[in-house]
Amino acid sequence: MHETAYEITTLNPQQPTAHPAMLPNEIPPGVQIVTLPGGARTLAYTPNQAPPAPPVPVAQPIPAWAKTTALLTPTIGGGIAAAGIGISYAAPGLIAMSEALWAAVALIAAGAVGVPLLLRLGRSAAGNGRGTTHITQHISAPGMFGKATGTINHR
Repeated sequence: MHETAYEITTLNPQQPTAHPAMLPNEIPPGVQIVTLPGGARTLAYTPNQAPPAPPVPVAQPIPAWAKTTALLTPTIGGGIAAAGIGISYAAPGLIAMSEALWAAVALIAAGAVGVPLLLRLGRSAAGNGRGTTHITQHISAPGMFGKATGTINHR
């Protein structure tokens, strides 16, 4: 393949131009007007400028709450470990206490059922009506705001 070589020429400022100069808004992006060492001005592609470097982060002091938390962490962990050991030692006693509580609940339930039953047996053993008292009341109050009066009969 044969490549065509092009000759680049520039106009001296003293030479008249056949074409008028380009306006700045007509220049495409990436192209600038440059002045060559001989004084001639021409358009040239310019390399893209590197973006500015990001700012270097500044070290910030550690907040007081973070220091406090870091110092308390071993203490809290030690407390939890001690509680776990204490519970493991106390487990047999806790089991015994829970069994004793269930026994107490059973005793209370038996008492709630057994005491009325014993009282009924005691009344029936005393005979028909002997040992029992019947109380009757008669209360009356005349009108809406009348004074209440009543009688109590023991038989």
